[in-house]
Amino acid sequence: MSRYHETLEWLYAQLPVFQHSGGQLSSYKLDLSKTQSFMEVLGNPERNFPAFHVAGTNGKGSTSHMLASCLQEGGYCVGLYTSPHLVSYTERIKIQGQELSEEAVVHFVDQWKSQFINLELSFFEMSVGMAFQAFADAKVDVAVIEVGMGGRLDSTNVIESIVTGVTTIDLDHQAFLGDSRALIAREKAGIFKPSIPAVVGQRDPETEPVFLEHAAKTGCPLVWAEDYPFALSSCDLLGNYQESNQRVARAMLAAQKHFLLSEATIQAGLQKVVYNTGLQGRWQIVQEGPLAIFDTAHNPQGLRATMSQFTQLEGGLMHLVIGMVGDKDVSAALGCLPKEARYYFCAPRIPRALAVHEIQAKSETLGLHGMAYNSVAEAWEAALSAASKDDRIYLGGSTFVVADALTYLK
Repeated sequence: MSRYHETLEWLYAQLPVFQHSGGQLSSYKLDLSKTQSFMEVLGNPERNFPAFHVAGTNGKGSTSHMLASCLQEGGYCVGLYTSPHLVSYTERIKIQGQELSEEAVVHFVDQWKSQFINLELSFFEMSVGMAFQAFADAKVDVAVIEVGMGGRLDSTNVIESIVTGVTTIDLDHQAFLGDSRALIAREKAGIFKPSIPAVVGQRDPETEPVFLEHAAKTGCPLVWAEDYPFALSSCDLLGNYQESNQRVARAMLAAQKHFLLSEATIQAGLQKVVYNTGLQGRWQIVQEGPLAIFDTAHNPQGLRATMSQFTQLEGGLMHLVIGMVGDKDVSAALGCLPKEARYYFCAPRIPRALAVHEIQAKSETLGLHGMAYNSVAEAWEAALSAASKDDRIYLGGSTFVVADALTYLK
């Protein structure tokens, strides 16, 4: 086993990792004190670069990648921190679209392992420290930082932001963030900073009062993305749902005055998001004939958006390779899927995964019929074998289903 893989095994074996433990409240920190202590140990690297800070239930990853691409097209050296990763841990930390090297991961962990242990840091806190140190060492001009979960108590919420953004609000991670959209909005609004512009992408009766109240209390100018008279431009992220994400990215760029980009630069950045940043898993067309699409949408809001587009595509039969994690509202998510499709049920390779026989049983009660498979790879191959060249295949239901499929195809 390589030193890099030994290092990753050590990182994953530490205090509960949310993406694996899911519903364990012990994996969610009650304050930022440990992150702040670690930043002090590192010499406060988070103070060495201005940052765009992006939260939201859906779309924050895409929006973050759009921002990074536009800033790169503007000639700036850009650090990008996102989570979770799909295939490689190093996807989380990118500078100018290039992933942090495996050697840099090993070096950082070797250098600070004793502090990890002394401070009892979580996997996410360690990763945030690694990212911020890498950005400081590279002397990036600006960083784009995606919130991991929530916002107020997220480890990323120690940065020096020049603009904050909240994409969408929906029910997700209720055990940690609250069981209403208003409570979840309150957690997301926790990234607002005094006098720093805050952009919100979604205006609705339940969450709008929360954002207005929090902005007034914080003392920050509040901007609604839909109020900007943008003419949306073409983008290489092909999902229809990306239009709202583009509005948030454009509004965040317009709301801050530190990095001024021309419309031509923004258009170039939006047309080259995948090329500039390497983003995967967002309406990703992996082949034609049959058309096969991978997408990480995993909650009702996200799945409604992807299914609206998928069911309207021209073609023959629809084949859906679906797996989910057990700590979600699985029935609500399954209710967004088309009954006329043929299903291939599977479970991603993480402890949080909903057992394949459970998702099959839940689906049957909703009129979704199909076979169960031992792995994402088996389900994908079965769908591929069954589909004619004019059919359509969709693989998703969970970020980790897409991760397993991309790893298999790598």
